[in-house]
Amino acid sequence: MAYVSSTLDNLVHQTAFFNLTVGNYIMIAVACVFLYLAIKKEYEPLLLVPIAFGMLLVNIYPDIMLHADKSANGVGGLLYYFYILDEWAILPSLIFMGVGAMTDFGPLIANPKSFLLGAAAQFGIFAAYFGAIALGFNDKAAAAVSIIGGADGPTSIFLAGKLGQTSIMGPIAVAAYSYMSLVPIIQPPIMKLLTTEKERKIKMEQLRPVSKLERILFPIVVTIIVCLILPTTAPLVGMLMLGNLFKESGVVRQLTETASNALMYIVVILLGTSVGATTSAEAFLNLATIKIVVLGLVAFIFGTAAGVLFGKIMCIATHGKVNPLIGSAGVSAVPMAARVSQKVGAEADPTNFLLMHAMGPNVAGVIGTAVAAGTFMAIFGVM
Repeated sequence: MAYVSSTLDNLVHQTAFFNLTVGNYIMIAVACVFLYLAIKKEYEPLLLVPIAFGMLLVNIYPDIMLHADKSANGVGGLLYYFYILDEWAILPSLIFMGVGAMTDFGPLIANPKSFLLGAAAQFGIFAAYFGAIALGFNDKAAAAVSIIGGADGPTSIFLAGKLGQTSIMGPIAVAAYSYMSLVPIIQPPIMKLLTTEKERKIKMEQLRPVSKLERILFPIVVTIIVCLILPTTAPLVGMLMLGNLFKESGVVRQLTETASNALMYIVVILLGTSVGATTSAEAFLNLATIKIVVLGLVAFIFGTAAGVLFGKIMCIATHGKVNPLIGSAGVSAVPMAARVSQKVGAEADPTNFLLMHAMGPNVAGVIGTAVAAGTFMAIFGVM
């Protein structure tokens, strides 16, 4: 009888109930909220579902992220090995390949001025950098936090790993993906505040057709120019453009389909769950996380505002031929930011069609955020 009692007592104490802290329960609740938003509200479900589930797992069973060096038998937890691929910048780079295979750079090629709007929207990154410095972050941590302003989750993870800021990678990734999903909520008030109804009603001329040769040359030329100037951008820009070359060349259909579908979604699962698993209660519930979330929001607001304001400048310079709303699409949330530009413009004039015009700054923003990350890496001498 004593044996049965001892065995049952041992089994009971092996349950998670006796090992979890109040913080763990809070994070479990947060994970459930994220799952609700992803499934019920459809806020970036492809990323938020694995991130939230990784968050759930690590706060129930912390050893799922156990470092191999801290393990009694030298074997780490399952998600620890996924996470190493984040630290090595492998998964973010592969996601960029998939994004490139799905992206149409035609609107950007047809209207090269869109590059300026994509560049203007990166202002929020550098504004947040100095804000992070003021709040006590060291220079590398400030750079890793500020890239949230580009609304580009893979780039945020890539830069945090490259700069050795893995301790704050979880909060940075969660903040970046959260703001990506909240683009339709955050951007419209800023866009309406900074533009007049007359500006929002501006109809832009139809974009010119883009030849197949131009589409093929674009990824090659961009890779050569950008990577010669900033070699540190090669993992992101290079993979983005390789994926796009698969798509536009028309001779490697199997590679295009693999990069944009099977490979892309496998990588999303690995990256999402491993990033979510970095948000243990000990790592996430602290003052630094609050600062990161606030700075990310500030960066995103500043980036949106800078894009719209530069759009207004272009509107004046072109004598009313550019609708300033497309400037807000300069952040990297593709294609959601472009859809928001279309939605706000259609509210002012239902016959206005801005989507394709907004896609130019939108895809330029993807390149711009990668360049911003490469610039920080070059400044700190990280390869």
